[in-house]
Amino acid sequence: MNARSAGERFTGFLITDRWNGYNWIPTSKRQLCWAHLVRQFKGVEDHGVHGQRIGQQLQACSASMFSHWQRVRDGTLQRSSFQQYMGPIRSEVLELLREGSACGVQKIAGRCREILKLQAALFTFVRVAGVEPTNTIAERAVRPAVLWRKGSFGTDSAAGSCFVGRILTAVATLRMQKRNVLDYTTQACEERLRGQAAPSLIPTALLDESRAIAA
Repeated sequence: MNARSAGERFTGFLITDRWNGYNWIPTSKRQLCWAHLVRQFKGVEDHGVHGQRIGQQLQACSASMFSHWQRVRDGTLQRSSFQQYMGPIRSEVLELLREGSACGVQKIAGRCREILKLQAALFTFVRVAGVEPTNTIAERAVRPAVLWRKGSFGTDSAAGSCFVGRILTAVATLRMQKRNVLDYTTQACEERLRGQAAPSLIPTALLDESRAIAA
């Protein structure tokens, strides 16, 4: 997605990869996707003995983190204990990245330095409840759009692209909220015919909170 579409007044947390288009968001409000990071750690292995050791150790840290996180999600580990367990893992990950950034292999050093620039976004999920360590949920949400594009070969006009973007966004958003897509679309069309605004895609609770803040 276009990062700016989140809005200039965005106040939540975004789970992202390291694409530069997200750099306008403060790192304190971001969580780097660990699924992407693990793939990058695997890539480090391809650069000599030194890279193999660092890459494998980073992957081992990631595996430990995901093991603890799964226990948090299934309710067998308290967040307070998880945060304690993550202390040594966090320290080891940062130390390995610093070691990699100072090594003589350009591709390893460059990758590690780029990740360290965003280190404030590495462990947001540890300190903020409700933030996930991966953007798997978002990728699942856009999967139907990817399949549609592959099957239909896209659109032939700017207007068609605009419509597709809007309708697929609406469908994904409504499904996440367990709202009926046909009911919403029907109501939106009816309101349009009456000259009224379409019903909001934002959950009612968030709208009420936003109005309270504005007041």
